[in-house]
Amino acid sequence: MTSIPEPKAVEREEEYYHVRFRDPDEFSEIRTPEWASDVADDVETGSKVRTGRRKESDDWVVQSVLVPEETGKSNARSQARKIIEKIEG
Repeated sequence: MTSIPEPKAVEREEEYYHVRFRDPDEFSEIRTPEWASDVADDVETGSKVRTGRRKESDDWVVQSVLVPEETGKSNARSQARKIIEKIEG
């Protein structure tokens, strides 16, 4: 089981707060899979999850979570944490 990281950054990106858990440079590929967005929707409607495949590995983990801006910056961090715990926990 992968240990769940703390958010490294929370930045506004268009209509979302982008909560980054892992550096994108750690990955050879990043996707926004539908199944992960479905899981995120159970926590915060309209959220999306970006997953990444680690370099030189077949392991996929959450790279970042996009939470709708109306959630607010401080709530975006806590909601993103709940989402990553649900996926990786």
